[in-house]
Amino acid sequence: MKVKEKIQERSELCQSIREIIVDRLMLDISADYISNDQPLVGRGLELDSIDSLEISVAVNMDMDVTITDEDSTTIFSSVNHLADFIEKAREEMEEDEE
Repeated sequence: MKVKEKIQERSELCQSIREIIVDRLMLDISADYISNDQPLVGRGLELDSIDSLEISVAVNMDMDVTITDEDSTTIFSSVNHLADFIEKAREEMEEDEE
């Protein structure tokens, strides 16, 4: 995959994650308001554990990636961390299919 394609794919993934957050949590903000490095839990968006669970369910349904309790400690620190986790999970799924 070319670098430009990889960058575009990552940008689209981050946008999808931001849209999931806004849509599923019914936030009264634009998805573009959330930066990729902005903290999601605690300061920043101030999401709590129930919000994290809702995002986990949405990611599982929309992206076919399962997030366990053990995974959730670090991946909800930002959109980028969540995107890293999803990309890694997808790569592992592809390897398992081969």
